[in-house]
Amino acid sequence: MRIVIKIGTSTLAHPTGHLNIRRVEQLCEIMSDIKNAGHELILVSSGAIGMGVGKLGLREKPKDIPSKQAAAAVGQCELMYVYDKLFSEYHHTVAQLLITGDDTASNTRRFNFTNTLNRLLELGALPIINENDTVATDEIVIGDNDTLSAIVSATVSADLLILLSDIDGLYDCDPRRDPDAKLIETVPVIDARILSLAGDKCSELATGGMVTKLRAAKMCMDAGCDMIITNGIRPNDLYRIVDGENVGTRFKGGRA
Repeated sequence: MRIVIKIGTSTLAHPTGHLNIRRVEQLCEIMSDIKNAGHELILVSSGAIGMGVGKLGLREKPKDIPSKQAAAAVGQCELMYVYDKLFSEYHHTVAQLLITGDDTASNTRRFNFTNTLNRLLELGALPIINENDTVATDEIVIGDNDTLSAIVSATVSADLLILLSDIDGLYDCDPRRDPDAKLIETVPVIDARILSLAGDKCSELATGGMVTKLRAAKMCMDAGCDMIITNGIRPNDLYRIVDGENVGTRFKGGRA
C-alpha cells in the first residue's frame, strides 16, 4: 500500500512542549518496519514551531507571525535532524519537502511537487512533508496538517491516510464530557449527521480539530482513499492498521 501518516504535535511532544523521545523513537522504528515490508510511506509531520520554541528558549508559543516563522525556521532543522538520525538507524533515507498553498493551487507547481514526490518514492526515500511556515502568509497558507495530509494523499493517489491524533477516533459525542460516548468504527459517507459531531454538540472536539479532520476525510474519500483517525499514544496500532484490523475510525474511500 501507499500510506500517508500524519503525526500531530500532541503525539510528538509531552504536555510540557518538549519532544516525547520514547514515542518518537517507537514511531520511527515501526514506520521503518512497515516500509521494510514493502509499503510506501509518506510522513506529514507537525511540530516545527513547538520545537523551535524550545530550542530558542521561549517561555511560550509566540503569537505574532514573524516570531512564529522564526521559531518554525529553527524548529524545522531540529525536527529533521531527529527524523534523519532515527530513520538512518534502520537504513532509511529521509527527504524534506516544505510547501505552501501556492504549491497545491498552481497547476505547474502541483505537477512539479507530484513528480518530485513520486520520484522520491521510486528511489526508496521516505518523504517528510510540512507546510513552509517560514514563508506562508494568509494568502498562501494551507492552515493545518490534517488538510495538508489529505491534499498529499489525493495528489499521490494514496491508498490510506492515517491521522495520529490525541483522540481514539470519531465519537457520537464528546468522550471527555460524556462517559457513554461511543466510538464510530466506520464512516461510509460524510453526511449531515457526521458533520454535526464536530459542531456545537461536541464543541470540545471541534476546538481540538475534528472539523479539519472531517474536511480531510471528505477530500480523501472523494479521491478514493481511506482515512483513519486514531490515537498516537499507541504506536503499535500502526501494525494493526496495516494488518487490516479495526482501529480508530475508518472513513471508507475505496482503495485500502
